[in-house]
Amino acid sequence: MTAGSDPDLTGASRMPRCRFDSALLLTLLLMGMCAGSDPRGAADSSRRLHQITHGQCTYTFILPEAGGAAGGSCRDASPARDANSVQRDAPPPDAHLPSQKIQQLESIMENYTQWLHKIESYMREKMKSEVAQLQQSAVHNHTAAMLEMGTNLLSQTAEQTRKLTDVEAQVLNQTSRLEIQLLENSLSTNKLEKQLMIQTNEISKLHDKNSLLEQKILEMELRHQEELDTLKQEKGSLQALVGRQSTVIGDLESQLSRATGNSTALQRQQQEMMDTVHNLLNLCSKDGVVPNSTKAAEEERTFRDCADLYQAGFHKNGVYIVHVNSQETKKVYCNMETAGGGWTLMQRREDGGLDFQRTWKEYKMGFGSVSSEHWLGNEFVYQLTSQRQHVLRVELTDWDGHRAFSLYDRFQIGSEKQNYRLFLKSHSGTAGRQSSLVIHGADFSTKDMDNDNCICKCALMLTGGWWFDACGPSNLNGMYFTRGQHIGKLNGIKWHYFKGPSYSLRGTAMMIRPLDFS
Repeated sequence: MTAGSDPDLTGASRMPRCRFDSALLLTLLLMGMCAGSDPRGAADSSRRLHQITHGQCTYTFILPEAGGAAGGSCRDASPARDANSVQRDAPPPDAHLPSQKIQQLESIMENYTQWLHKIESYMREKMKSEVAQLQQSAVHNHTAAMLEMGTNLLSQTAEQTRKLTDVEAQVLNQTSRLEIQLLENSLSTNKLEKQLMIQTNEISKLHDKNSLLEQKILEMELRHQEELDTLKQEKGSLQALVGRQSTVIGDLESQLSRATGNSTALQRQQQEMMDTVHNLLNLCSKDGVVPNSTKAAEEERTFRDCADLYQAGFHKNGVYIVHVNSQETKKVYCNMETAGGGWTLMQRREDGGLDFQRTWKEYKMGFGSVSSEHWLGNEFVYQLTSQRQHVLRVELTDWDGHRAFSLYDRFQIGSEKQNYRLFLKSHSGTAGRQSSLVIHGADFSTKDMDNDNCICKCALMLTGGWWFDACGPSNLNGMYFTRGQHIGKLNGIKWHYFKGPSYSLRGTAMMIRPLDFS
């Protein structure tokens, strides 16, 4: 008999087990058949097949046919066998032999069935334990694989966690920086808002003040409108008066010109008389007679400047007449006491009684009284300094009574065509270590003749006529300010390197004398 597997089974591990069980059952059946067979012989070659299905296995039994050939016992059986059959000795022919055989086989089958049940129970128990072992092995393998996968996942998770930790730290740092920046920006914004509020409040206050001032100005304009109209009327009358005065001044200038012409004629007559007197003196000296009028004649001789007067014996300060040329005379004030005497004053400021904001022509001819504040005249000074070399001495007095001077060893001004350009050399004195006059030279400027090196018109801005250059460090012909108002005045009487650029002096004097005076 043979055993085959159930076609419904698909497990690779269950197929060998079924075949093993079939082989075991086959061995037991052979043992049983040998034990219960007739020793008289074996069946013939004609046999029956009987199949039994139990569980998942099918069992096939090869049964002998009735009337088969006799054979020997199991022990003496022929060794020639089929691969799928069991041979035994055939019993002797008997009429009741088939039924007996069937009964024997049935009993044997019952035994076999019991054995099969036992074997099946045994196999189930064995298979349960083996299945449990297989399940445990599979679970163990699966668990190991799962553990390995879990370990790998844990490693990857740890690496990702580390990376995430680094990223989180960077994010936290960046977040902290952003929070700090936001805080700083918030503080700056708060400060700016406060400043903006302050500025807004100040602007509002300024707007209010501006509105109030505009209202006050309107009220003042309305209140002083009548006064302005009155002043306009007075201005018109004063302009008319000035026009009349200008006409009168013109007439006086004409009379002065005629008087000057008459004076020139008188001087010529005086010179002729002096020549006659000298001739008479010469004649008298020949005869041994010297008249008493000699001294008077000496006094009547001409003098070019105060130096000539000093050398002629006039040693008192005062007003003298000098000869500009053989036909023209001019009154001058002579300082005969300061630094050896012989000084001709060309400018003096002492009390502010004279306005020095004059025209080009007035500065050319001179103005004021030589015994007080005056400007001698650029043309006369040009004629004096062009004949021989002169020295300039500038004397200064502040409001505390302190005196100082500046001395220039060379002083000369050019002609009118040269804009009465100033030429100086060698500064010394107590009125500053540096010269407040422009040493390298500057043209003279007045309010109606702008010759300075500044687009701002220094004569209009600083007032007076002067050698301004680019408004320069000095202006002795500026506006006169009294005590208490003399500080912080850029358009006053200034000498920068003595009292500074905004200190207006109390008094000044500019005087010249020949370089060879002794």
